[in-house]
Amino acid sequence: MSMKKNSFFFLQGFKNLVGINRISYQFLITFITASFSVFAQEKQQPLEVLITDRPDQTESPNAMPKGFLQIETGIGFESFEDNNIKTENFTLNTTLIRYGLLDNLELRLGWDFLEEKTKLNGNTLNNVASGFSPLLFGFKTGIAKEKGAFPEIGFLGHLSLPFTASTDYRPETTGVDFRFSFAHTLSDKSNLAYNLGATWGNDSPEAAYVYTLVYGYSITDKLGTYIELYGDFPEDNKANHLWDAGFTYLINNNFQLDILGGTSITKGQDFMIAAGISFRIPI
Repeated sequence: MSMKKNSFFFLQGFKNLVGINRISYQFLITFITASFSVFAQEKQQPLEVLITDRPDQTESPNAMPKGFLQIETGIGFESFEDNNIKTENFTLNTTLIRYGLLDNLELRLGWDFLEEKTKLNGNTLNNVASGFSPLLFGFKTGIAKEKGAFPEIGFLGHLSLPFTASTDYRPETTGVDFRFSFAHTLSDKSNLAYNLGATWGNDSPEAAYVYTLVYGYSITDKLGTYIELYGDFPEDNKANHLWDAGFTYLINNNFQLDILGGTSITKGQDFMIAAGISFRIPI
């Protein structure tokens, strides 16, 4: 069976599982089919394998090559039930656009289309929220290269702009976040990466201190897997700890598919699943 057919059946199964609408599903199928055609015709000398900031929560320390655009997008679903009240969150389009402006500096834009449903005793309530999240605008730069036991280090930061969000998801204040990203090569097939940082958002003046830790392993030259622990420590609330695991499949050096699933360790998430694609083009 060809990879294109594999991708179709994979997306069909994901559509049935999370219940995304027909227009979003058809757009995703059309987009992936077009992308396969573009990359199949690519005759340029291939670059090194692309490094993405999805599907895990850990951001890589690597900035984009100068003059290249990378788009990382996907769909996702998560749910949580407490006292017969079930919340279902659909991310119908989670997109991060990365552009290599200089040799060691990338610009970043992120924007999600969200939908949230609440069910009481199995019945969906009318207060469905949907729309765009605040636009994320930021940058990433490398600080140090890996040398022996010393990790590769990067730094990234974002502003979350309220005026770009839909009414249902519009905060009153601008959000800010930053992270230091670290990566170690353990062997030819495995690596370890972690992030440390902080975020201010959701109209709260209090910071939430963020951490991630991920172990990745290359099963083959194209198929990779990972497992990750992540969470935050809000200044005025209890800590949140979650985990996820997933797979990536490299179509070629410029195109990757991914799928993941996970849940929370502390109270807050019963189930999460997501899938996505990432690709890189010269500009």
